[in-house]
Amino acid sequence: MTISSTPEGVTVKPRHVRFDVSEDLKTCWHGDDAFRTAFFNALSLQFPDGEQQFINAVRLYRDRIDDPKLKAEIRGFIGQEALHSREHKDYNEALKARGYDIDGLDRRFRKHMDMVGNLSPSRQLAGTCGAEHYTAVLANAILSDPEWLGGATPAMARLWRWHAIEETEHKSVAFDVYRECVGNERLRRIIFLFVTWNFFKYTFLNTCSLLKTDGKLWSLRTWMGGLNFLWGKPGILRQCLPEFLAYFRKDFHPWQHDNRVLLEKNLRDMDAAAS
Repeated sequence: MTISSTPEGVTVKPRHVRFDVSEDLKTCWHGDDAFRTAFFNALSLQFPDGEQQFINAVRLYRDRIDDPKLKAEIRGFIGQEALHSREHKDYNEALKARGYDIDGLDRRFRKHMDMVGNLSPSRQLAGTCGAEHYTAVLANAILSDPEWLGGATPAMARLWRWHAIEETEHKSVAFDVYRECVGNERLRRIIFLFVTWNFFKYTFLNTCSLLKTDGKLWSLRTWMGGLNFLWGKPGILRQCLPEFLAYFRKDFHPWQHDNRVLLEKNLRDMDAAAS
């Protein structure tokens, strides 16, 4: 009996694609809006080191998995996350070329990730499950709600949708490994509190740092528009709160939110755009 919960029709395989977004990143690429651009760029800054930590945490348990389906999905998960890390490194280098202190922001986040990497294997894997829940919820929102990327340049929209598609495909892989090898529900929920704090903390700090370089940190107009975007109207993060909080349910599983139809639609759209 398989212990993988990835449903029929969903394949966890990396796509060897490249995105040249260096010209887009010289601009306020998200609708000429400084806050929206900075917010998405702030998310990108966390991905290279974050994705590598996800890989490391799952690798600590890979040899304990016998299920051939889940073993194949772990390989796919590692491949997808490695390519996400590569593309976001290029993304972040383009931000550095624009004049942002990316090295300084990387040092701050890497110090945190080094601490995470010294935790026990079970806590590292629990943290990966929690972070993967955030990426899965955000991925679903990007793929389903036009507000997330409305006004983005075509190249940037393609990059973020590709990333969201693959985060959706592998959203249960780390969770299935955790359930099989650790299975501590109390630890899973407690670690999620720390993941939540750090996710919002570093996204906020990075957004502020980027806005400071843009000369927009103390712009009331910029912040009012940004807070409305995130928490007011349309409130893209506010709308995600029920899904974020679902992780605290004792019976939670990533595929309880079965968004295969949405995934298939976006896969067709991505294939059509590439042809």
